[in-house]
Amino acid sequence: MKAAMLRSVLRRSCSATPPSASHVMRRGFASDSAPERKVAVLGAAGGIGQPLALLMKLNPLVSKLALYDIAGTPGVAADVSHINTRSEVAGFMGEDQLGQALEGSDIVIIPAGVPRKPGMTRDDLFNINAGIVKSLCTAISKYCPSALVNMISNPVNSTVPIAAEVFKKAGTYNEKKLFGVTTLDVVRAKTFYAGKAKVNVAEVNVPVVGGHAGITILPLFSQATPRANLSDEEIKALTKRTQDGGTEVVEAKAGKGSATLSMAYAGAIFADACLKGLNGVPDVVECSFVQSTVTELPFFASKVRLGKNGVEEVLGLGPLSDFEQQGLEALKPELKSSIEKGITFANQS
Repeated sequence: MKAAMLRSVLRRSCSATPPSASHVMRRGFASDSAPERKVAVLGAAGGIGQPLALLMKLNPLVSKLALYDIAGTPGVAADVSHINTRSEVAGFMGEDQLGQALEGSDIVIIPAGVPRKPGMTRDDLFNINAGIVKSLCTAISKYCPSALVNMISNPVNSTVPIAAEVFKKAGTYNEKKLFGVTTLDVVRAKTFYAGKAKVNVAEVNVPVVGGHAGITILPLFSQATPRANLSDEEIKALTKRTQDGGTEVVEAKAGKGSATLSMAYAGAIFADACLKGLNGVPDVVECSFVQSTVTELPFFASKVRLGKNGVEEVLGLGPLSDFEQQGLEALKPELKSSIEKGITFANQS
């Protein structure tokens, strides 16, 4: 019963467009009609990786689940493998087994790296996580160059450009198949908006654009549905809370972790959308940080239509309020700097 409830959660869309009844039915796949799909989780023994492995095991669209980390994965894989759902689970540990984990993957999810601790910025994370991401993406380019890559490792504003540069050097780059997972910003915006507007959170949609750190996160509450009569001050407060959501959790955990559980949930929601897109389900729309011409910046998060090749269409921003327009202009310099930092790092060696 609990497993069924959790699986039903994974079928819900983070789409920025409210789903109709027929839309929901089209998006729900029975496992016996779904194609074979292999998903690899890199960093599967970590704080995000373990709950993410659990949630992907519950997804009926996954037929093979490969769990990789530098240590601890045999235990995680053994534990998750006992769950009575469709996918076969295999654990891989250490660099010599990375290729096996990746071979044949349709989607690679990367939560690897260190989490934030109190006082740490995403720039502090860069010095450690950038090298990890570069190494993992080098392996992806060799063993599963056609896979969709879902980047969770922070700072996403820099790690996605790093991945792109690695793939370009290897001659395997396809901008339609590289995603920065910003779904947690959407999840938070929905939750906070529903609480303030006193509406059912299951019916709420809020697009979130820009990037995935601090002021680069721009929730478009003017486009939120259902519409609510919130004051300018309430919108400002909701925006700030969405931008600072990660810090709120880091401080609440008081040095004992970051937003691992909610990030795993968001990562599972986005991977589910990618799987549905690969399987030909129509009208799958999620916000994601991708190569983009929506602004003058080379990467930007906005609504993206997903399909059999990954990105089918990068959607525009739509009408913005004056407050959102100001936020858009304010975030550009910081986002530009983060993107350039990633590109520079990737090309250093």
